[in-house]
Amino acid sequence: MKSKQSGVTLIGFLIIMAIVAFLGYMAMKLVPSYSEYMGVVKAMNQVASEGTNGKTLDDIRRGLMFKMGFQYVDDATIKPADITIKRDAGGASQLQVSYDKEIPFMYNIDFLLHFNKSVPLQGNVSQ
Repeated sequence: MKSKQSGVTLIGFLIIMAIVAFLGYMAMKLVPSYSEYMGVVKAMNQVASEGTNGKTLDDIRRGLMFKMGFQYVDDATIKPADITIKRDAGGASQLQVSYDKEIPFMYNIDFLLHFNKSVPLQGNVSQ
């Protein structure tokens, strides 16, 4: 009675490990940017929930940049020009942060991530 062996050969195992290592390296490069984005979203929600009555755009930017410092968001990632306030037809204001992040991957290959988030503001923003 012959028994048939089953399983992965050494070469198959090495190919699988190479693919897993490549995906792991890619995750090591991308995950910090997404966790930084989650910090931006958390800071935006904090600023939006505080209320903005009588605050100017510069005051809101300053407050948001201050709160992003507590969330470990790098100062070079988001510039004050990336923080805007949009008004819709009904007069409601939304805080919008839109920025790009370029992450070097290997050789001449880079990842370009575009982040865009809007949250509704409570209160009136002065000009």
